[in-house]
Amino acid sequence: MDEQLLEMGMRLRELREINGMSVEEIAEKLGKTVSEYQEYEDGKHDFSFSFMLNVATILGIDVINLLSGHSPKLSDCAIVRKGQEFFIKKEGAYDYKHLAYTFRNKKGEPFFVTCMPGEEDKILHTHEGQEFNFVLSGSMRLTVGNITYDLNKGDSAYFNSRLPHGIKVLGDAPVKFLAVVMK
Repeated sequence: MDEQLLEMGMRLRELREINGMSVEEIAEKLGKTVSEYQEYEDGKHDFSFSFMLNVATILGIDVINLLSGHSPKLSDCAIVRKGQEFFIKKEGAYDYKHLAYTFRNKKGEPFFVTCMPGEEDKILHTHEGQEFNFVLSGSMRLTVGNITYDLNKGDSAYFNSRLPHGIKVLGDAPVKFLAVVMK
């Protein structure tokens, strides 16, 4: 079992309990069955970014609290130097670098995302708000709802993130894009 998943599951349980929520309550709010949700707390299921964002919103915390267990010193201006991003390595499709993890009262979550060829995320994700993606290199197929869009370097998409969405890398090169998730 992945150590990072176990740690995140324990944090999730602690944060849920601190907020006085039962497993049944949070599972319902997340649109999961109790057993599906329990797999997250037990460290048996990988956390998608959409799941983390939804949990953070429900619990009234920053995504970084769930990921790291720490509350970074927050400020009104976040400067993140190259190599100092908060790096989130995910099994499967995505690697994220959080680009504003120290900003106070964020209305958006900016990420530098890399997705490798052949590592398509099989599950379409949903979360509150809106999302903006700007392709920096490579090509990807973006699915939003029932429509797919092929995006190349320099292309962008802005969409309602309540609609099921996901990407697939096109070609043999990784796709790198800026993603801004707005709450």
